[in-house]
Amino acid sequence: MESITINVDELEETIQRAFEKSGASTRNARSVARALTLAEVDGKTGHGLLRVPSYIGQLRAGKVDGKARPRATQLRPGVLVVDANGGFAYPAFDLVHRQLPALTNQTGIAAAAIRRSHHFGVAGHQAERLADAGLVGLVFGNSPKAMAPWGGRDAVFGTNPIAFAAPRRAAPPIVVDLALSQVARANVLKAAEAGEAIPQGWALDREGRPTTDAKAALAGTMTPLGGAKGAALALMVEVLAAVLVGANLSFEASSFFDEEGPPPAVGQLLIAIDPRAFADGQGFFARMERLVEVIESQEGARLPGSQRIARRERAKAKGVEVNAAILAKVRAFATA
Repeated sequence: MESITINVDELEETIQRAFEKSGASTRNARSVARALTLAEVDGKTGHGLLRVPSYIGQLRAGKVDGKARPRATQLRPGVLVVDANGGFAYPAFDLVHRQLPALTNQTGIAAAAIRRSHHFGVAGHQAERLADAGLVGLVFGNSPKAMAPWGGRDAVFGTNPIAFAAPRRAAPPIVVDLALSQVARANVLKAAEAGEAIPQGWALDREGRPTTDAKAALAGTMTPLGGAKGAALALMVEVLAAVLVGANLSFEASSFFDEEGPPPAVGQLLIAIDPRAFADGQGFFARMERLVEVIESQEGARLPGSQRIARRERAKAKGVEVNAAILAKVRAFATA
């Protein structure tokens, strides 16, 4: 795979132009470009530049509305419901982050549900934004079917990512981000695009047999993280992000990868907690540092998500290395 290094701002501007040229509003194009660029910078390339061609294909086909404006309704003091209106997920998340922290500061704990949504990329980024506002954040999202229930063979659940972030007093937040399959399906897509094999154990083919063929894996199912435990957690996320929210269930949602069918209309749920609302709220940050100190005192131990900060600093100073062929496609969209 040939790669090329590009300035971060140039990458974001190129992605934004590609979406504007394809019919997205400037506001939405900017939101999508910001999210995909950060994913690329953080090394989450399956949620970065690789997504541009499929996103734009869906935009041009009308599967996603590039001019949609999300709408928020506050149903209870601590409950916000956002209708993404069949558009990209990122503008809906931007709206949540403009309103949810203020609600949480009033109520101590608050939640925001997003319905009629789309692929939302790196779940950890949304939890991190809550932590940047001084809140403990939990994020759940369902996605098109890719994983069978434990003991079954037919896909019912998506990879259904979950994320968690906790603020620190004078350091970047701790961020936990994981798909409930062995790996995010985007990693399989990336391997398929590159014509590469995938490791044994990631996926099953259409007949339920283990496979290392990425294309056969995309046609089959992903294996759950931790076996039966991962499948149970995927069920939990399905309830929280789809049943509760009023979004399409994973097996009802159309693919994030192609232009076929109606909008996916999946759901996401964010829960924000203000540490100050609890009895020991004032001691939260001191106890966080005590926990971090004990973890980091062990040789070789590191906090989850800690590499992202070094990646961001490196990208800021030297640019980000991206797939040259995909960047060429994006530049073609931007100049069409």
